[in-house]
Amino acid sequence: MSECVMEEEERAESTVSSCVSMKSDRSKRKPENFGIGPRGSPLKMDEDRAESTVPSCVSLKSDRSKAEIINFRSSDKIYQKRSASIGDSSCPKGEKKRRTELQTADLNNSVSQGGDLQEVIEGHKMSLKRRCEHVTEGTHEAGSGTLLNKIYTELYITEGQSKEVDTQHEVRQLERTSKKNIQDTPIKCQDIFKVLSEQQRHIRVVLTNGVAGVGKTFSVQKFSLDWAEGLENQDISLVLPLSCRELNLIRDEQHSLLSLLHVFHPTLQKIRAEDLTVWKLLFIFDGLDESRFSLDFNKHQVISDVTQVSSVDVLLVNLIQGNLLPSALIWITSRPAAAYQIPPSCVDRITEVRGFTDSQKEEYFRRRFSDEDLSKRIISHIKASRSLHIMCLIPVFCWITAIVLEDMMTRDQRGELPKTLTDLYSHFLRVQIKRKKQKYGGKQRPGKLTEADKELLLKLGRLAFEHLEKGNIMFYSEDLERCGLDVSEVLVYSGVCTEIFKRESVIFQKSVYCFVHLSVQEFLAAVYMFHCYTRKDAVVIYQFLEYFEPIHFSQFSWSFTNYDPVISLDDFLRDALMKSLKSKNGHLDLFVRFLYGLSLESNQRILGGLLDQRNSHPETIQKVLNSLKEENCDEFSPDRSINIFHCLMEMKDQSVHQEIQEFLKSGKKSLRELSEIHCSALAYLLQMSEEVLDELYPQKYKTSMEGQRRLIPAVRNCRKVVLSGDFLSTSDWEVVASAMTSNPSHLRELSLRWNQSLTDADVKFLSSGMMHPNCRLETLRLWRCSLSEISCGSLASALRSNPSHLKILEMSYNQLKDPAVKLLCGFLQDPLCKLETLSREDSFCRDPGGRNAEVSPAQLGRWSRNHQLRRSSARGSGGEP
Repeated sequence: MSECVMEEEERAESTVSSCVSMKSDRSKRKPENFGIGPRGSPLKMDEDRAESTVPSCVSLKSDRSKAEIINFRSSDKIYQKRSASIGDSSCPKGEKKRRTELQTADLNNSVSQGGDLQEVIEGHKMSLKRRCEHVTEGTHEAGSGTLLNKIYTELYITEGQSKEVDTQHEVRQLERTSKKNIQDTPIKCQDIFKVLSEQQRHIRVVLTNGVAGVGKTFSVQKFSLDWAEGLENQDISLVLPLSCRELNLIRDEQHSLLSLLHVFHPTLQKIRAEDLTVWKLLFIFDGLDESRFSLDFNKHQVISDVTQVSSVDVLLVNLIQGNLLPSALIWITSRPAAAYQIPPSCVDRITEVRGFTDSQKEEYFRRRFSDEDLSKRIISHIKASRSLHIMCLIPVFCWITAIVLEDMMTRDQRGELPKTLTDLYSHFLRVQIKRKKQKYGGKQRPGKLTEADKELLLKLGRLAFEHLEKGNIMFYSEDLERCGLDVSEVLVYSGVCTEIFKRESVIFQKSVYCFVHLSVQEFLAAVYMFHCYTRKDAVVIYQFLEYFEPIHFSQFSWSFTNYDPVISLDDFLRDALMKSLKSKNGHLDLFVRFLYGLSLESNQRILGGLLDQRNSHPETIQKVLNSLKEENCDEFSPDRSINIFHCLMEMKDQSVHQEIQEFLKSGKKSLRELSEIHCSALAYLLQMSEEVLDELYPQKYKTSMEGQRRLIPAVRNCRKVVLSGDFLSTSDWEVVASAMTSNPSHLRELSLRWNQSLTDADVKFLSSGMMHPNCRLETLRLWRCSLSEISCGSLASALRSNPSHLKILEMSYNQLKDPAVKLLCGFLQDPLCKLETLSREDSFCRDPGGRNAEVSPAQLGRWSRNHQLRRSSARGSGGEP
């Protein structure tokens, strides 16, 4: 592995510990002394950053952090409409050579006509190199930093494209990622546009997914740097990074593509329209999730001229679709929740940044600390906490953890080390406050906050909360002002804010702000909301919990004018939980976990008086715990219900976890009665287990119907699943379908019995799962499921699209009409059909040997036997099994 941590001597010299710079921190580069390209400042921000006395810190989105190897998986899906272009690897060698010669001739012609265009290109490379060659940590002064090439990372690519939008919170996505076996073939990020499969078709648009802070921008920077240094991808004439956070600043303006490049890359002022049409270009749109403009791929102005003026979003859509500069390469990075904006038909390759493996987590801490004993203690502690260990997939979370545990283990700290996320983030905030006081001085006690500290942190909390609800992770000066934040005040609190909140100068002398990581924003948002509850801020609570009834609000407002509110802590937390469960993408899940964790006096005490502790009496806390354990969530997805178990863990209640551990070890599971919260905990532990469960049959557990529903998420880690009765809803079938699309998918047999309420929409979910390239389902049993003709059509489509794995299909007692039967059995005519057994009664099916002949159930049995005989004969003769 490559070196990824700054030298210990550098860290020791700073009064504030280093912080990983995960977005492109261009402020730490060497002084500009290049002779090529326009003098002065390509962007005004270059001078601003060099002169700034405010150190930079980790950005929410990127992570050039101390990441050593970041694992990617990708999927290739090539679409027929893609036409070969310059550099297409599918072209014959002679044609490729001819195209290269033509491209070189065009380039030389442009240069000769423009006079000094080649010098301009070299100037662009120099500018790009200055912006990308260093990554900085924490409060190091401008000009310092680690060379990017010392923390080189690689991509992991696999075949197959997922079209689903992940509706889970990113922490839940990390949990699933932590179980994946890294068996994919690694490639360098410089090869992201190179064809790796046997299909040998041109890859024009690449979409890179990854949760916040996991390494997407880091990869963009590495690609750009190697091109600028002349090491990789020299067939590309220009690499053109365009950050979505900067594009936001001109979202209301009109530009042509040419003028857009002139604005964001002033070194290219002499580039002309005709140059863009003949050169091979790469546009990199980094951080689609940070954009504040929408992309409409259905209704938009069609643009094919680089001088044609339009809005930024329209230019992007036309570039991605290939209407504008159809030979240009496009690279888009995004968090998963925003990636759906790009239609699958526009994407040739999808890659995913996975984050640290378990071995890389340990390597990170060993390299960060020269004290071997300290690193071993930290690693041991992280392994002992499942939530901390999972979050350490993210490099910036490793940095947060390192800061907290180093502070607690190297000083005379009393009390136990943090085991929950709320614990950890409370200590993280306390450490930053303490370092601010060490740097700027102060007479107050180290463990207490000044009123100025409280005011600033709560304003930051308000900003975090309001934009968390909106889904924003990037902020601008006007956003700060609306929350009462003075920009200069934020920046001078370097000990607190530069490692919690980062200012990043951009074009037009404007500024973009973000928190270190999305989880820090979620934590501060929870701090603010809990503060509003303890201070009885009725308006904020009313708006958040969406109390629409005027009478209810009147009573609520009145109660908050008195000391003892009508709405108890238990009710407040429960209503917040209910709102989070209604979220379509789980964006409030971690926020609510933090809310529950902050209700504990121990965490409030860590925060040094920031929160009022009067609502945290033991009786009140016990009532909250009891309410969580008894919560009824039958209207929500069982996936969402697992967050209730996480809320219990944040409140340090281990009782449910311990009881389920004992249950798993017991030999008489069918005799032990399980509550709903037990079932959520069991589903989570089974899903996260390294051992794949042989069979899941929810009806065998002694629990309620709601408890059976809460067990459904465990199907993702089972080989066989049996579901009987009508207790499942559409959201449950979505979970079952997701088990077929998991990577890897363990599900081999699915048996549905007496599911009379199975709707056409439910069958469509299951069929979409069967069509996924990850699906390995071999046996499907549908007994007495009242399938309609529409449902049979969905199943038939699935069987035709992915027929290679299914061997047994049982369709007994469904009382199908002839049209439905013909739809279902039509796939038997497919030469790719591998079905060995088709069991049906009470209707007809199409005989594959007789083409369109209709056969009786008895004849169908004969077909099944003959079909098996033909397959056995093929195996014996060395034919296809």
